[in-house]
Formats: sequence, C-alpha cells, structure tokens
Amino acid sequence: MTQRTRERSLWAWGWREKFPDDAARAGLTQLARALVPQAVPALRPLPPDEPAVPPATVDVPDALAAFSSQAPRDRAMRARGRAFPDLVAGFAGDYSGAPELVARPRDDAEVTRVLDEAAARGWAVVPFGGGTSVVGGVDAALAKGDRPAVISLDLGALSGVREVDATSRLARIGAGTLGPALEDALEAHGLTLRHYPQSFEFSTLGGWLATRAGGHYATGPTRIDELAHALTMITPRGSLATHRHPGSGAGPEAARLVLGSEGALGVITEAWMRVVPRPRWRATASVAYKDFTAGVAATRALAQSGLYPSNARLLDANEARLHRVRFDARACS
Repeated sequence: MTQRTRERSLWAWGWREKFPDDAARAGLTQLARALVPQAVPALRPLPPDEPAVPPATVDVPDALAAFSSQAPRDRAMRARGRAFPDLVAGFAGDYSGAPELVARPRDDAEVTRVLDEAAARGWAVVPFGGGTSVVGGVDAALAKGDRPAVISLDLGALSGVREVDATSRLARIGAGTLGPALEDALEAHGLTLRHYPQSFEFSTLGGWLATRAGGHYATGPTRIDELAHALTMITPRGSLATHRHPGSGAGPEAARLVLGSEGALGVITEAWMRVVPRPRWRATASVAYKDFTAGVAATRALAQSGLYPSNARLLDANEARLHRVRFDARACS
C-alpha cells in the first residue's frame, strides 16, 4: 500500500487535509463576530483546489529540465507568501503573479546552474523554503519587475541533518530542512536546536537564517543568528563558506553579512548550527492579571530578574479568548 504524501493547502495556511470543514468554519465565524461585533464575516464558497495559473511565458532551459517543473499547482504554491493579503488573493483564486518555473536543485552544483542560467537570460530568482514569508519575501510578481521570467528556487531537496559533532555541540544541516524534521533528526542524538518561530512547522532553516528569525524561547539565545556557527551560500559570483572555527577576532565576520540577507546576496544551502542537549524536565505555569498593564509590569519584572525561564509570553484578553486560553476578559502569561 502506497503512503500518500501530505500536501500543503494551496490557498490557506496549513495542511490540505486539515482545513476546517463547514461546521468548524461556521464556529470560527461566530467567534469572530463575538470578538469584533462591528464585523459581520460571512462564509463564502471556497476556491477550487486546481489553480487557474496563466501559461508560462518561457520554456524550461535544457540545463534545468531534470529538476524543474511548470505544473500549475507547483507554480501557484510559490506565487505568494502567507501574509493576510496573500491569503486574501489565494481565497480569490488569484495566481496571476506565479513564477514561470519551479527549480528544485538537489545539490550546490545545481543551485549554481540555476543562477548561471538566470544570469544569462536576465531572469529573476526567488529562493523558496517553506513559503511562510509575511513581508513579500517570496512574492514572484514583486521580484519579476521588467524581467522576462521568474524562477522559484525551491530548497526542499537540500534538507536533512548531515553531520553531528556532539563534542562541540554542532550540527551541519541542509537549508531546506523543515522545523519538525530538523528536531526529529536531532532527537536521535539527544540534541535540540531550540528555535521555534511561530511558523516552525512549515518554515525551513534556510528561511530562518535568511530572515534572521526570532523564536519563542525568548529569554536566552533565541534569534537564529545567535545559534548559527558557520554557513554556506551560493552566489552568482561563486560560493561563500564561512569557517567552522571555535572563535576568531580577525576582521569582519562574514556570516553577519549572510544572516538576514533575504536572498539578495545569494542562496544559503547549509549551515553548522549550535545545538544543546534536550531538556530532561519541563514545567509550565499560567498567571492571570486583572488588566493588561499589570501583565506588562509583571512580565518586565520577570525579564529583569535574571531568572531566565525558557519562554514567557503575555496575552491580552482578546488574544487569550481567540486562542481559547481564557474567557474571563483577563490578560494572562
């Protein structure tokens, strides 16, 4: 019996099979009306799952044919990110800005081939990890401008934990590795990266590095740049690999140029990351406050106390209600 591969939802957030059914959507509508009485959201027919994508304006170059696709669903999935305007466009079935082709390189040499072909033809290239950008980072129409075509460069095949140095607590990880797969692989070694952005399930290490992502463990080392040790990036002029040295004070740190570069300088393909042993014990606590101001004061006191809990998050009353944490109009942490 063949196992069906899970698919992302084409026009919404999350997995295709987990999209709320009509009854669940009706419940969400009622909740929205309760939270924002002036808004009267209504259920509407869902867009078709087979996208109407404009025909590609270029053919796949022979050099990229072995690992590229122009299938409508592949192109539609990489047309936009997951910001609110992107979701609105998805629900309207608007894929007018889809890239002309999707390339899925399997190694650094194929990434180089994509960049060489694009440079020779004057095409734009948009690196694509999990597609969770909320600031237009993977928007193919924005990248195209007056260029003839856009290639969406999907890093999904460059994934996996490739090497672990338990002594130095380092792991070499492919940039296309999704958060859950990364943690599953490290768990086999008793280790964890402990980086959990809100998009953890659907975003990749390369995307975290390229955007200098933050995580939910917010009182210790939490930003991805604090956890990055060395990186490899393929650029249109060659590759850049920073050294895996224990420490250096010699000149500017090249990795700092790569982190947060948003794909403007090149394509991050792998990184050595700082990992730690998985925690043996866990404990959680929730505190309610009579108003949000009291919650802010308590959170500030905790942050300045030097106690450093792994995570501390303050929810206002509306967010607590939305996430079904509390329904008594109190803020909580």
